[in-house]
Amino acid sequence: MHILFVHGMGRSPLSGWPMLHRLRRAGHTVETFAYSVALDDFATIAARLTRRLEAQEGRGEYAVIGHSLGGVLLRAAVGGLAEGSPQPCHLFLLGSPQQPALLAKKLQRNALYRLATRDCGQLLASSARMAGIGAPGIPVTSIVGTLGWRGRLSPFGVEPNDGIVSYAEVSADWLDDVVELRVSHTLLPASRLVAEVVLARLDGQHQNAVENFQKGIG
Repeated sequence: MHILFVHGMGRSPLSGWPMLHRLRRAGHTVETFAYSVALDDFATIAARLTRRLEAQEGRGEYAVIGHSLGGVLLRAAVGGLAEGSPQPCHLFLLGSPQQPALLAKKLQRNALYRLATRDCGQLLASSARMAGIGAPGIPVTSIVGTLGWRGRLSPFGVEPNDGIVSYAEVSADWLDDVVELRVSHTLLPASRLVAEVVLARLDGQHQNAVENFQKGIG
């Protein structure tokens, strides 16, 4: 299967290289989508990503993986696909917020944060803008890190978190599948455990497709 990876804010496609290497070794083809929040606003990046997804036509079944902001961009891009365009068969969200992020809300008026993250950083702090990015309407697996510090001095209190986002911030009632891993936010796209989850879900989806096909001709 073909797989497209979208990195998180402030990262690069290289952040997912260890995971993508394992997926490639398992027989999948992989590619990446690069962007810079310092150069473009969220809508511009999402529109370019939508065009990238539409260009998958003719390549067969494909899946997409988004780390953090990359997952938010993928949800927006899938929602912007023209009617009849090929949709991903599966979306994997790695520590990707569905709600406004607590840390973004705390930093949204900080001059350095605003300079570094610009429009995308403000989107992550906005209840209205995050709510405007709906469910993608395709199978979704959310992979949640839980290796963040919990306790009196943690910004998340005792709530499970990955060091950047909390469990609540990556939760939504439309998620089909949630997997918790003892991994930090930064290392999610490089994790062997994450690659194993992705491979297991893709193998299961392929098997289900074969069974449904066999039932249809039986």
